Amino acid sequence: MTPPAPTPDPHVTRLAPSPTGALHPGNARTFLVNWALARQRGWRIILRIEDLDSPRIKPGVIDLTVDLLRWLGIDWDFGPLVQSEEPGPHRQAMERLAKEGRVYPCELTRGQIEAAASAPQEGAHDTPFPRDLRPATIPREFSDASASWRLIVEPGEVGFEDEFAGPRSFDVSRIVGDFVVWTRRDPARAGQPTYQLAVVVDDHRQGVTNVVRGDDLLDSGSRQLLLYRALGYRPEPSYLHLPLVRGPDGRRLAKRHGDTRLDAYRSAGVPAERVVGLVAHWCGLSKTPRPMPASEFLASFRLDTIPRTPITFTPENHQWLGR
Repeated sequence: MTPPAPTPDPHVTRLAPSPTGALHPGNARTFLVNWALARQRGWRIILRIEDLDSPRIKPGVIDLTVDLLRWLGIDWDFGPLVQSEEPGPHRQAMERLAKEGRVYPCELTRGQIEAAASAPQEGAHDTPFPRDLRPATIPREFSDASASWRLIVEPGEVGFEDEFAGPRSFDVSRIVGDFVVWTRRDPARAGQPTYQLAVVVDDHRQGVTNVVRGDDLLDSGSRQLLLYRALGYRPEPSYLHLPLVRGPDGRRLAKRHGDTRLDAYRSAGVPAERVVGLVAHWCGLSKTPRPMPASEFLASFRLDTIPRTPITFTPENHQWLGR
């Protein structure tokens, strides 16, 4: 499916659920905030299903995801676009990066990288890729799509102004170093773009100007800006990262905190207005949760009432949803 045609208002955002995991109240919060901002500010909305982690996707999950968004009262202007259905632009981006000498194939294992690296930084998600493992000769052709490829990352801060989180800056070379942009996860299949490359290519070609998502992806903003610049893409997007919804243990809300699937609540007879009402409470629109339709959430939503700290999904929240 082709991207939407340009409109007089250039602002475009996207709802980008991944069907690798079930939607839960934390996802509902992000999507409802993104939707409300877009509708209040006159942005166009694209629905894009980010399904490139294909071995983990179960049949019917994409349809269920779209259905749950509609159940919440969320609408969009174009889509759903399914990321895996248009592989051509991702490969073209790799060919461009290779021609510019920005990427190289790398089949080193995690163990080999860790063995070659110095002690990782405290709090780092990955062992930074040591620069001395970079090959002496960088190919100028994307010759092997079945291999894993890394983007060359030079030292230096990459900063951006986040509308919610404020000014942010990350030295990607210190956090992850040369990071993977093309991978072969399944030996029986050809390679495919990683999340970082795919989201940049698709946001650019679909005209996305405003990205709203959880702040677990804050440092991804700097990685993606590096890719925007390496590919010569303009304009660069504006970012708005929201504090995550976490479980009582402080960890990101997930199935370890019990069955918090939106589909499970719906199957149990919970109306969508309760989920929206809980999200409204988290956003500072009501002192206590109360049922609220999406239309009221849209009318009353204000970005400046959202707490700056992570939100906790408590047992009381779960019990209220289950009433």
